[in-house]
Amino acid sequence: MAIDPQILPRIAIRSIGGGLLLMALFTMMWTGIAQGGLEHYDHHAVLILFSIFSVIFVVYGITILIAAQRFPKFTGDSDAAEGKMMATRFGIIFGIEGTAIPIVSVILLVLGYQQFTLPAIALIVGLHFYPMAKVFNRKIDYYLATWTCLAALTGIILMADHQYTQALDLTIMGIGVALATSAYGFYMLVSGYNLIKKR
Repeated sequence: MAIDPQILPRIAIRSIGGGLLLMALFTMMWTGIAQGGLEHYDHHAVLILFSIFSVIFVVYGITILIAAQRFPKFTGDSDAAEGKMMATRFGIIFGIEGTAIPIVSVILLVLGYQQFTLPAIALIVGLHFYPMAKVFNRKIDYYLATWTCLAALTGIILMADHQYTQALDLTIMGIGVALATSAYGFYMLVSGYNLIKKR
């Protein structure tokens, strides 16, 4: 069903703008992990490419946040209730993710498997997309969740295999996750732009 931008609440537009800023941050974080493993062999090509993506996300994210002021706060009591419910569910998922990451990291450190920390974090990030798909009713979240989980599992398998260096393992995984966050960013960019240009 098509969304009518005339009745879309402001919070929905803001969530897209805020999401773009988060994707810029996460893309650069995983790019940094990937670039560190490359040790300049790619002449910073990965860093430059994903940095361009991140700058685009920041510019459009701010543009969308500014444009959100043109939309009503809520269109009715049902929107307010739905928005509050979505925010609560998002908070719960984010809270579980934020709690799981340090717990798993500490467990791996205590057991002497700290080299698996970043792949484990990537796996947690990938898994959190599955319930998010349900909360925001977005099919793309399922695809990105699966892709991110596969990138994380690839990192874990490579680490356990010891066939390649740890730096190369992290590079492969980092690029994989950065591709997922970039894809999510462009999805949000297109969605947000299509909404604000009609109002």
